[in-house]
Amino acid sequence: MSTVRQIGLSSLSSPVIKRNQDSKYEPLMGGTSVMQWDEYGYRLYAIEEGSSERILAFSFGKCCLNRGVSGTTYVRQVIYGEDRLLLVQSEDTDELKMLHLNLPVSYITQNWPLQHVAASKDGMYLAVAGLHGLILYDIRLKKWRVFGDISQEQKIQCKGLLWLGKIVVVCNYIDSSSTYELLFYPRYHLDQSSLLGRKPLVAKPMVMDVYQDFILVTYRPFDVHIFHVKLLGDMTPSSTPDLKLSTVRELSIMTAKSHPAAMRFVPDQLPREGFPNNHFSSSSDLLFREPTRCLILRANGDLSVLDLDDGHERELTDSVELFWVTCGQSEEKQNLIEEVSWLDYGHRGMQVWYPSPGFDPFKQEEFLQLDPELEFDREVYPMGLLPNAGAVVGVSQRMSFSACTEFPCFEPTPQAQTILHCLLRHLLQRDKREEALRLAQLSAEKPHFSHCLEWLLFTVFDAEITRRNVNKNHVSVPKYANSLLEKTCDLIRNFPEYFDVVVSVARKTDGRHWADLFSAAGRSTELFEECLQRRWYRTAACYILVIAKLEGPAVSQYCALRLLQATLDESLYELAGELVRFLLRSGREYEQASTDSDKLSPRFLGYFLFRTSYPRQSLEKSNSIKEQSAHVASVKNILENHASYLMSGKELSKLVAFVKGTQFDLVEYLQRERHGCARLENFASGLELIGQKLQMDTLQSRLDAEFLLAHMCSVKFKEWIVVLATLLRRSEVLFDIFRHDMRLWKAYGITLQSHLAFAEYHDLLEELDEKLSSVVTLVEE
Repeated sequence: MSTVRQIGLSSLSSPVIKRNQDSKYEPLMGGTSVMQWDEYGYRLYAIEEGSSERILAFSFGKCCLNRGVSGTTYVRQVIYGEDRLLLVQSEDTDELKMLHLNLPVSYITQNWPLQHVAASKDGMYLAVAGLHGLILYDIRLKKWRVFGDISQEQKIQCKGLLWLGKIVVVCNYIDSSSTYELLFYPRYHLDQSSLLGRKPLVAKPMVMDVYQDFILVTYRPFDVHIFHVKLLGDMTPSSTPDLKLSTVRELSIMTAKSHPAAMRFVPDQLPREGFPNNHFSSSSDLLFREPTRCLILRANGDLSVLDLDDGHERELTDSVELFWVTCGQSEEKQNLIEEVSWLDYGHRGMQVWYPSPGFDPFKQEEFLQLDPELEFDREVYPMGLLPNAGAVVGVSQRMSFSACTEFPCFEPTPQAQTILHCLLRHLLQRDKREEALRLAQLSAEKPHFSHCLEWLLFTVFDAEITRRNVNKNHVSVPKYANSLLEKTCDLIRNFPEYFDVVVSVARKTDGRHWADLFSAAGRSTELFEECLQRRWYRTAACYILVIAKLEGPAVSQYCALRLLQATLDESLYELAGELVRFLLRSGREYEQASTDSDKLSPRFLGYFLFRTSYPRQSLEKSNSIKEQSAHVASVKNILENHASYLMSGKELSKLVAFVKGTQFDLVEYLQRERHGCARLENFASGLELIGQKLQMDTLQSRLDAEFLLAHMCSVKFKEWIVVLATLLRRSEVLFDIFRHDMRLWKAYGITLQSHLAFAEYHDLLEELDEKLSSVVTLVEE
């Protein structure tokens, strides 16, 4: 049943728990001798090999899937157990939650266990049935609706559930006559007096489905009946309309294939404005709206489409476990999957089917991605779709542990995976650029939108690379070969995510193919310039490597130096540090590779484009061993200019962040600028100004001051040491300075006592005075 050990786990893939000291063995470690399901499939009982004293029971939940005689919607994902429901809260696809919903005790105790669950088309109502009767749940109001008369409830043995708009359709088994019938109840009232109608069935239904006001019922061996429902009058709590049921189609199909496990109507995919808004239509448009095909999933996994006009069945694929018909199923304006005919799931993963004009009306396209990292997670079992998000919702099983049991608890965790990029690619392949743009605009506010665009471009570009590799022996590549890539870039260019998407795809692909990508996306230097103008510095930095590959190291260093200056101006010091490391590394590599002194070199670029106001001899002083290379000098000039700017304005917190982010040599700089911009005019003004700049009441400011103090001590910058040690109240540092310079101590004391703003330091003065007095006394003795 499970290959995962149950307790004492210590592997990387499983959490570690403390072993129960009272337990002498691990359950099921020796295997099982007997396993048996219960009658309803909710529990699995196991007896351990070699021990018949303990029976272990494992509880299971069932996915509410569109199979058999209970219809469901892909909008509401439900797992049900023997006495409860687990609903996926899908308002936010980035943070799906599982809601536990307990059934009313008065109902489940009399009708245990739960057997059928069906969700309404909009997913806002649930119909739930146990051994007898049924109950309804309003998800918005969080209220249950039950039969008021228990005797009426006990007369219903529900064998299947469907939703027909606001009507609940119950497949009821009549015990006295061993026959079946369809019961139609309004969702606002469960009572015999509100029953809208009943329809006797000729046999036990094998599968059922509903689309708009049509009901499909299939009997063994393979007889298909289609009914049309028509309501006369308004359906409100104050009035009961007449329900008319008529048979519009009957087929009896002879086949040796396995029995159907599920059947679903496939609506004709007409323009959305072609569908009427009212739920039940008049007879004049009956033929216009009646589905003429349906999908059949057989018990052996074969998927086929049945023509309801002539009974012809066409095989589509095999090894299918689930499928969802998506076309014509949602009336929402933001239905992102309207272009899809249906999706299926099997051992191949998820597959998308699109309508195709011409002789072949159905076309299959897998959206298993080209990279294993992008495949639909094989640990996630798909349960349904979110049409307004273009995502597949599934559930995975996670393990958690409790102190009350030695066994792990298995926790179902919902997850969502977008298929929007598949839909956009399909539209672009059919040259439906306007439709693709509208679809993308509908999704622009979704949290996964940028991710979808990225994988759209990646899959298209990867397919382009593959096609070119296949045709690498050809002299030329046909023009249409890269047209899809160009159309994809044109689509994404309509959104501000374009620059991020292009460079992200470039970073995921081999640099040998970048020229092909940027021939369609635009020149890398132009994209860099646009990012620089929009102040998207992080994105601009990602283009530096691309520029180095496509335009050469000299151009990339020029762009990187400009970006470095911009990031320093915006105090983006971590990014500036990355640029510094790139510039130094690429500059060294370029100089090692270059042997032609007449070429345009980084030395010339740095001198011509980044002239500094500092004297050239300051650089020569800082490099006493050998003359610095030009690329180092260019970077160093920019960093020193920025350090001087920060030091002149006493922006000390920024200075600390700058030094940490760029690994700037502050010690060397302070030694050179001791009498320059780092000099303090006098102690009083310096203490007041630096105290205002650092704001010593915060922890980060104190840490910054400690960082600066350590560097000032390393260069013996006495005036800065006194100021910073005073702000930090580091009496031991001040004592060490003043005991060797009593004149400085007297000036220090006079300054603090003569300024009212420094009254907070009087206690520090008293402490220092006491320590220094004892030192003077010892010297005199």
